[in-house]
Amino acid sequence: SNYFKCLNNLIMAAKIIDGKLIASKVKEQVSIAVSDLNQKSIFPGLATIIVGNDAASSIYVKNKRKSAKEVGIESFQYELSENIQEKELLELINELNLNSDVDGILVQLPLPKHINSDLIIDSIDVNKDVDGFNVINAGKTFIGRDSVIPCTPLGCLLMLKSIKIELKGKNAVIIGRSNIVGKPMAQLLLNEDCTVTIVHSKTFNIQALVKEADIVVAAVGSANLVKGSWIKKGAVVIDVGINRLKVEDKNILVGDINFNEVKDIASYITPVPGGVGPMTIACLLMNTVFQCAKRNNVSIPNNLKKLF
Repeated sequence: SNYFKCLNNLIMAAKIIDGKLIASKVKEQVSIAVSDLNQKSIFPGLATIIVGNDAASSIYVKNKRKSAKEVGIESFQYELSENIQEKELLELINELNLNSDVDGILVQLPLPKHINSDLIIDSIDVNKDVDGFNVINAGKTFIGRDSVIPCTPLGCLLMLKSIKIELKGKNAVIIGRSNIVGKPMAQLLLNEDCTVTIVHSKTFNIQALVKEADIVVAAVGSANLVKGSWIKKGAVVIDVGINRLKVEDKNILVGDINFNEVKDIASYITPVPGGVGPMTIACLLMNTVFQCAKRNNVSIPNNLKKLF
């Protein structure tokens, strides 16, 4: 009985795509790349801007700054009042655009309602955009040109590649059509020769479409939306959702996928937390190094190229 219990645990463990582990390997390679750049007297720098006191955003930015320090990227930190005027924020970004010590500029979203997010993101120098949200980088990603790839979709792709499955010809369904995850994720999977469907809140019969998928990427921010009955046996499931639920007076994090129902049906699944989240930060650091190398007219370190 104990033998079979252990065996089942091993089978279960084999299904988990460990984002923390993969992210640590990416960060290790980023650290090597930073050391190589340092030997050429090039020192990557990342500026992070947070507006207001949103608790989740504060945690994300803190983790990004901590990770930057760990790999040797200099961190420039800006914590701004929620009441800051749009003009003041634009002036700060312009200063950072001109600052030669800064290779990447990240503005943590969401911004307060009185600030036009699109205007702010597009004001970031395209060569310092490390989120890949600037309209020029987004356009390049869409048509498959060399660009800065948004961190979360890039992290999802690296996780898919880590399990060594053949992506070509696979039927992929993405739940969610945001500019941050859904749309760029679709393009990345198209580039890998998947057949891609995006479903969203206005899609008829989402369950039937998801049930046909070999790869499911859920990114809608709806706790436990995707049930076991939605998933085809053996599908690979990537859960981008991070949702806070109160259970017995405790706050817990859950994804968009009902993990307990799906884990025995999928061949691979990402957990929440510990899945896509750490990969997003690792890819942000990698994008910072890419932008730094590009701005200094040196080739991207080979060890990072191999990750693709």
